[in-house]
Amino acid sequence: MASYNRVILVGNLTRDPELRYVASGMAVTDLGLAVNDRRKTATGEWVDETTFVDVTLWGRTAETAGEYLTKGSPVLIEGRLKLDTWETSDGQKRSKLKVVCDRMQMLGGRGGQGAAGGGGPPAERTAAPRAAAQPQSAPPDEGFEPPHGEPAGGGGDDIPF
Repeated sequence: MASYNRVILVGNLTRDPELRYVASGMAVTDLGLAVNDRRKTATGEWVDETTFVDVTLWGRTAETAGEYLTKGSPVLIEGRLKLDTWETSDGQKRSKLKVVCDRMQMLGGRGGQGAAGGGGPPAERTAAPRAAAQPQSAPPDEGFEPPHGEPAGGGGDDIPF
C-alpha cells in the first residue's frame, strides 16, 4: 500500500528560533508553532482551538529562520511528520510527533515584525507584488458556480474569517 506524509501549516512562532550547528557543521533550528482553528459547535457558538507544533528546520532554511524570525512571526511550514522516541534516565519510554520542515515561507507585511509582520529578507520585503494571473477582460467571479445550495457571494454568517 502506498503512503503519503505531507504537512502544511500556517501559524505564529511561540518562541524565538533556537539556531545551533551539529558536529558536521549543518545548521539546525527548532521552532514552536501555534496554529489556530476556529469552528462552530452544534449550538452555534464559535470555539477557538490552538494546536502547538514543534518544527525542525535544517541547512540554509534553519539559518534564515534564525536570522529573520522572532516570537510571534507568522510563517508557513511545509514538511513531513516524524515520530521521535527516546528513553528517559529512569527507563520510561517517551515519544513526540513533530514536523521536519522541507520548505518555509515567511508571511506578514512589509517591514513589520512580530505577529503583525514577520518581515523577511530585505530583497523579499522590497519586491513588487506579482500581477494577477487572471485576464483583464473577465470579472473575477464570472463562470463561478457555488456548491449546492450556497449563494454566489458567500453571504453566510458562518464563514470563520
